[in-house]
Amino acid sequence: MRALRRFTVRASLPEPLSALSTLATNLRWTWHPPTQDLFASIDSRVWSEVGGDPLRLLSVVDAGKLESLARDEQFLLKLHALASDLERYVNGPRWYQRRQDEISGRRERGSSDTPLPTSVAYFSMEFGVHEALPNYSGGLGILAGDHLKAASDLGVPLIAVGLLYRSGYFRQSLSLDGWQVEHYPVLDPRGLPLELLTEPSGLPLLVHVAMPGDRMLRAKIWKAQVGRVPLLLLDSDVEQNDDDLRGVTDRLYGGDQNHRIRQEILAGIGGVRAVRTFCELTGHAQPEVFHTNEGHAGFLGLERIREYITNDGLDFDQALTAARAGAVFTTHTPVPAGIDRFPVDLVQHYFGAENLVPGVNTQRILALGAEDNPGMFNMAHMGLRLAQRANGVSKLHGEVSRDMFRGLWPGFDATEVPIGSVTNGVHGPTWAATEMSKLLGASESDAVDNKIGLGIGAFEPVTDAGLWELRSTLRGRLVQEVRRRLRESWLQRGASALELGWTDSVFDPSVLTVGFARRVPTYKRLTLMLRDPERLRSLLLHPERPVQLVVAGKSHPADDGGKALIQQIVRYADDAGVRHRIVFLPDYDMSMARYLYWGCDVWLNNPMRPLEACGTSGMKAALNGGLNLSIRDGWWDELYDGSNGWAIPTADGVNDPIRRDDLEANALYELLGSQVAPLFYDRGEDGVPTRWMSMVRHTLASLGPVVQASRMVREYVETYYAPAAASAQNVVGEGYRGAKELSSYRHRLRASWTRVRVLDSDLVLGGSSVPVLGAPVIVRARVELAGLEPSEVDVQVVLGKVSHDSDELKDVVTAPMNYAGNGNYEAEVPLPHAGALGYTVRVLPRHGLLASPAELGRVVLAS
Repeated sequence: MRALRRFTVRASLPEPLSALSTLATNLRWTWHPPTQDLFASIDSRVWSEVGGDPLRLLSVVDAGKLESLARDEQFLLKLHALASDLERYVNGPRWYQRRQDEISGRRERGSSDTPLPTSVAYFSMEFGVHEALPNYSGGLGILAGDHLKAASDLGVPLIAVGLLYRSGYFRQSLSLDGWQVEHYPVLDPRGLPLELLTEPSGLPLLVHVAMPGDRMLRAKIWKAQVGRVPLLLLDSDVEQNDDDLRGVTDRLYGGDQNHRIRQEILAGIGGVRAVRTFCELTGHAQPEVFHTNEGHAGFLGLERIREYITNDGLDFDQALTAARAGAVFTTHTPVPAGIDRFPVDLVQHYFGAENLVPGVNTQRILALGAEDNPGMFNMAHMGLRLAQRANGVSKLHGEVSRDMFRGLWPGFDATEVPIGSVTNGVHGPTWAATEMSKLLGASESDAVDNKIGLGIGAFEPVTDAGLWELRSTLRGRLVQEVRRRLRESWLQRGASALELGWTDSVFDPSVLTVGFARRVPTYKRLTLMLRDPERLRSLLLHPERPVQLVVAGKSHPADDGGKALIQQIVRYADDAGVRHRIVFLPDYDMSMARYLYWGCDVWLNNPMRPLEACGTSGMKAALNGGLNLSIRDGWWDELYDGSNGWAIPTADGVNDPIRRDDLEANALYELLGSQVAPLFYDRGEDGVPTRWMSMVRHTLASLGPVVQASRMVREYVETYYAPAAASAQNVVGEGYRGAKELSSYRHRLRASWTRVRVLDSDLVLGGSSVPVLGAPVIVRARVELAGLEPSEVDVQVVLGKVSHDSDELKDVVTAPMNYAGNGNYEAEVPLPHAGALGYTVRVLPRHGLLASPAELGRVVLAS
């Protein structure tokens, strides 16, 4: 018989063990080994069976065992010590609070330091905190989870917001012929580390979002506690909802565009309402800064505009100014096809009646998402237009983003587009093997304060032999996990246990182990390693320097092209001649990932440059002493130094993708065969590969500190959150004086800008007939301001190199021109380059509340 309904009953704990519930429901246990050890000591066999999930452990462990532990003084001492430690962690001052005190002290002494925000809201479509809360699909979610953990460790007052998916993301298995098969589990929130927010009556608190046809989408709010950070997850599985609306949060990245826009409306608009409700309920400070992690939740800006219009009486432009000031937008998408875009008609369908965000004009909404195609609404464009500050997720990705979105700032060079970068990081305590952290002397405070990264201060006493022994132990652990998972996969594919004896001997704990695991879009090139199957075979089966390769990854359920790539790898790995050296492991998730990061000697990454925004998996491998073998894309482009791994050469300038893949695959084979493998097998008398270990040491020392998510979150705090909070305070204070002034200024610009012109300009050389590098020149210009005041514009001279066949300026430098009265401007500028130079004059808006001269996308160039 099949169950009519599923539900979860939590264990009733004896009163002396009540603190176990607090420890189990605060997800700090996911990165706190002492808490994990405590739960494992309850019943190590059950702990292993439930995959290290405390709530599941407590629900199935024998009640008699719990009664016995309630009388065990040693266990109770450990329990109370850990409960007290968690209390101190959650409520005590940390980096953020110490930083606040430093800034407050300096401000009392007259400093103009920017104060830190009292609260920040962080929106993401997925959060990968742990497999015990399966609410993620891949890198974006894992990054968001690491962001929360690092914010918690640092004490950043973050409130996170997303959706709760009743089926999560799909579980992956393989058919007999190697085709990806998706399975969607049914999750019961009451069996997850979640708390339902309720009214005093006990009824669930509900968020309401208007839908077309006078319908209402209602959502419950579940809270996960991630250390100090509350994570609010909206759930549309509410009985009062119509059936189609009840399924809005059924699964992550599923359904058609209609389903998707409903999810994004709920995440953005409903998410802001959930934050307001949570803060009112708990007394938590309302956020000053709203951080949108990718464009999915971008509708949150519209809800904030609605709040300013309906609650504070601002007009649309004033409300837009106020909302933008405290908004931060992070783009993760260097591939235009990866941006969420909806038909304008679909957006009109949901916003046209103006009851979803009352008071916000639909045409103004559509203008925020406008792009080159007038029939499409672009979520990334809306995100950029609704945020005063924006960033990519590596230095290279920042460059790509500035070029990709430069059309939103016409007339500006790509270098001037106001999109910065914060290179992603990973949460060291989550991803570094416990043994590695202990060996190198790392602690939680090290990762938080970033003083010694992964314990590099205690690094020197560790011998090569000791470090190699640990690396070998971790590799051996990975080999055992590969064998277990491979056997399980074959059983799922329909094989008989009697024919799977060979899986007990696949992989070798002493062989160079290379890992490749990630999502499977085309640009990540899962099958680049198969360009020359025989050459790969010779590397795998080399008699003296063999290589073994573990591959994993999921393709989007609708991406048959990605599934075909997986099938190619699986069919190659099924060959009896190589199956002991190459495996594809299905159902890649966080639990598998840890084994891969711990045990792989080399982490392979070969995307099509520059289409990898960051790619943090190699960072996690580096924290465990793994060496990267990667195309110089994403984070590797800025952190590769020639001694912490290998850079696969790229065939830049080759436009034929087939030829490019052939060339770069050949470069990959060459590196593996002639450099990587020989170095790994070059052993001393003690069996230790000394030169290899030198690279491992250098990797741990050079990358350990900088790949930490604590470094990333500190950059967000200091470079984005604090300035955004200051901007927000400047525009909302004194009855929204700043918002009104800036809005009025923008109106004046709009009325005058088409008539602003550079009437003429002149460059005067010094006494020498041939100017020399560094010699001053005088530039004069006459400008028609069309009614604007000189204080409302910046007039600049721009000098740069020019080629013989083009007047396009390159390597430019800019200098302000001083107002000399009657529309005349003048500047003295040293010549910045030798060779052929050119100059122009331009006019830009100027206002103290603008974050950048290019912010308004307005510039007048001399013609």
